[in-house]
Amino acid sequence: MTDPWEAQREALGAFIREQRKRANLSLRQLAELTSLSNPYLSQVERGLHQPSVRVLKALSGALNVSAETLMAQAGLIDAMTAGANGATDTHEPNVPGTEQAIAADPRLGVDQKAALIAVYRSMLASAPPVTDAPVTDAPPVTDAPPVTEG
Repeated sequence: MTDPWEAQREALGAFIREQRKRANLSLRQLAELTSLSNPYLSQVERGLHQPSVRVLKALSGALNVSAETLMAQAGLIDAMTAGANGATDTHEPNVPGTEQAIAADPRLGVDQKAALIAVYRSMLASAPPVTDAPVTDAPPVTDAPPVTEG
């Protein structure tokens, strides 16, 4: 069985290599700028490793490429989200812009936002089809604690 992420890793590695070459950096120089090992970066460029969000952030700073662009290349966020305001769930009627809300929340860091959006999309991809019937068995969502009489 082939790894479904293999092509994604290879494309990401090629993108990173191209950005490094455009910046006129050797692999060793990039390793120094990012505090990553030369062999590890070589393996990332060859598509042998999927870098973490932390590594993508370090690479984005060294290569002068937005972290969102690298995360989109890595398949962590959709390319549309990497653009301005890119909420992808607003095309559904009566559905709030969840991704937009996550992206706009100043309490979250870039890594946290990317992780939440990735988990959110994963859940949407595996969710059963939505019907127009209102959900009645779900508890109300509120920020206030429940009121007890007594």
